[in-house]
Amino acid sequence: MQTMQQEIDERTNLTSSNKLELLLFRLGQDAQLHRTELFGINVFKIREIIPMPVISAMAGSHPNMMGVVDLRGQILPVINLSAVAGCTPTTGLNILLITEYSRRTQAFAVESVEDIVRLGWKQVLSAEGNGANGLVTSIARLDGENSDRLAQVLDVETILRQVMTPDEANVDTSRIGSTVELKPGTVILAADDSVSARIMIEQGLGAMGLPFIMCKNGKEAWDQLQVICDRAQAEGKSVKDKVALVLTDLEMPEMDGFTLTRNIKQDGRFNSIPVVIHSSLTGSTNEAHVKKVGADAYVAKFVAEDLANALRQALATVH
Repeated sequence: MQTMQQEIDERTNLTSSNKLELLLFRLGQDAQLHRTELFGINVFKIREIIPMPVISAMAGSHPNMMGVVDLRGQILPVINLSAVAGCTPTTGLNILLITEYSRRTQAFAVESVEDIVRLGWKQVLSAEGNGANGLVTSIARLDGENSDRLAQVLDVETILRQVMTPDEANVDTSRIGSTVELKPGTVILAADDSVSARIMIEQGLGAMGLPFIMCKNGKEAWDQLQVICDRAQAEGKSVKDKVALVLTDLEMPEMDGFTLTRNIKQDGRFNSIPVVIHSSLTGSTNEAHVKKVGADAYVAKFVAEDLANALRQALATVH
């Protein structure tokens, strides 16, 4: 028990140190190069790994949905991750990854599990614009800066929305509530590496009447903040005259949300700007780390009215 708790504590501490652990797995041969590439998922999102059980098919489900599995009384959807990625398993789908994303539990079928690696977020580079079609958020250099051993970090949020299409619209504007007026000239600075998450955030902010600048990762948001600060100073103003609030995801290439928040709260130019963390990494452990790095609020993805309420409360503290 003590060893297990020590391991949990050690991994928990990673979330506030700009490091992550990736579970590496294979999905089979890709359609073009006929090679078996490495893929990765944050260990924090893995609940357990089990041998492939009996799957029950579901009538009318998405082509990439294998069906459902009864896991100790809990019925979970099973997604064929190899099919999603366009790979063909050579030995079959042998393993289920039971994961927790955005308040939901689901299973992903993969061919094999390889290893767990510990990386700094600087080893994880954005994949956007590299032909990944929104299914890959980033590329991890597994053996350092000059490594040619790479792993693709999947955008699970986008995959879930493609395979398990929600019945309702992304954002129900009737449940968002009234619009919010910011100080004239100010914006919300937002950062998220998931294409689908950015779309939903933009819809939510738009429904609230909030102007925003959207960034693709924490480093881009931090760089943008410097530019905005320099511009404000040139105009004889404060950065608070330009940025009303920062909204950030946690898992992002190059700089994660914990590091972005810590940078903001430890810098005298920015530390009065409220920071709201919006993440699919849920649980009391992460909420504790959110408070430790100085964030003003934490909200789990993705319920638009919850995000709206969190933003209203954070903005109310500075007006």
